Amino acid sequence: MPQLNPSPWFLIFLFTWVFFLTIMPSKVMSYLFNNNPTTKSNQKPSPTPWNWPWT
Repeated sequence: MPQLNPSPWFLIFLFTWVFFLTIMPSKVMSYLFNNNPTTKSNQKPSPTPWNWPWT
């Protein structure tokens, strides 16, 4: 049964995980995110009432 022989695919599997665990996070984290988090204000915005023309 050739699928039980780890020789051909184990190195590919190992190198793939090494790539995903070492190189990939630095590449993903290097992107700049467009929506930077802002601090929340303590004041609640006052809602503006809707003006219904038919009332």
